[in-house]
Order: sequence, then C-alpha cells, then structure tokens
Amino acid sequence: MTPREEILHRIRTALPTPPQPVTIPRAYHRIGTLTPDARIHLLIDRLVDYDTEIIHASTESDIPEAIAKALTAAAETRAITPAAFPTNWLPSGFDITIDHALPKDQIEGIPAVITTCEAAVAATGTIFLVHTGAQGRRIITLLPDHHIILLHHNQVYELLPEALAAVRPHATAPLTTISGPSATSDIEMTRIRGVHGPRRLTVILYGAS
Repeated sequence: MTPREEILHRIRTALPTPPQPVTIPRAYHRIGTLTPDARIHLLIDRLVDYDTEIIHASTESDIPEAIAKALTAAAETRAITPAAFPTNWLPSGFDITIDHALPKDQIEGIPAVITTCEAAVAATGTIFLVHTGAQGRRIITLLPDHHIILLHHNQVYELLPEALAAVRPHATAPLTTISGPSATSDIEMTRIRGVHGPRRLTVILYGAS
C-alpha cells in the first residue's frame, strides 16, 4: 500500500458511515417575472450605477452612428474589432483594425474595442462574453482602454439562472462576465480603474424588446 492509499484508507475507515450524496435545494428564483421593458429599465439602472455609458440604437441601421458617438465622446479615432463583426455596423471616418489573430504588440495601444455579447443579467448589471465570433478573443477585450459592447434587447434576462441557461451551449468556450468598467480598490479604499481590463465601458442597446 502506497502512502496515498494508506491515508485514504484511514479516512474511509474513520468515517462512521459511507458518505451519502447530498441533494442541493434549489428554492431560489430561476425565472424572472418582469416585463421586457422593466428588464431593460432595471439593466440600465444597474449599468449606470456602475459608471457605464448607455447609448440607444432603435434599429441595426443606427448602430454605426451609435458606435461613432461612443468613439467621439471618448476622443478616440482608432478601434479594433473581431473579424466576424458585421462590417455594415462599423462607422466610417475611423481607423478600425480587424483582428485576424493579431499579436499582442499590435493590439496594445489601440484605445477601443467593439464587440457583440451573448447575454446580460438585469438584476446584477452583468454582461456575458463568449469569446467566439463577433464577441472577439479575450485578449482584444482586455487590452484596449475602452470596450464598446453591442447588446440586443432580446439578450437581456432578468435573473442569473436564465442567462446561464442561455450561454450553456457555449459552456466549453472561454467566458467573461463584465459588471461595469474594470476597477479595484487598494488598502486605503482608493478606487482605481483599468487594472484588470478596460476602464471605460459603453453599452449600445439596440432592437425592440
């Protein structure tokens, strides 16, 4: 018997009875009750509380103007976007770099990134990124200082369990959750932005709920 096997044997024999499977109660709310408009209102309330900029676009044709507005407000003329991002959504008059697996040194220094997302939780103001397609590689969503996210009204869920169910088909893909701009506090409670990711977050809400 190896030392590991001996230790495990001692643990098993020390237990009064074999451990039984534990049933985890799931009595928490798993389905939201808010109307679509109320969900959007709650999400906006949470995002604003996290210092997130909100821009509304009624239809997809309004998205280029909304992106241009976000870049202009931040005094930015350059941005990076995934190769799968819809080109008809990109505004003219800006230097947009398409990410074809660019190395890190070519991503650093680009001030903004534009992506879509997978889902959002109204109750917590959390946005889910599944790093495939137009949602981009994780590196391009972390290095730029400003993240512009396209979020359709139908992607907004009231509760976390609903959003988790929506992203379940991508459970094996890298996943990032975002609740406002990246920020942390030091031992003196001084809030510092941009430590773990973009220090500025803009959410463009588009489409009908």
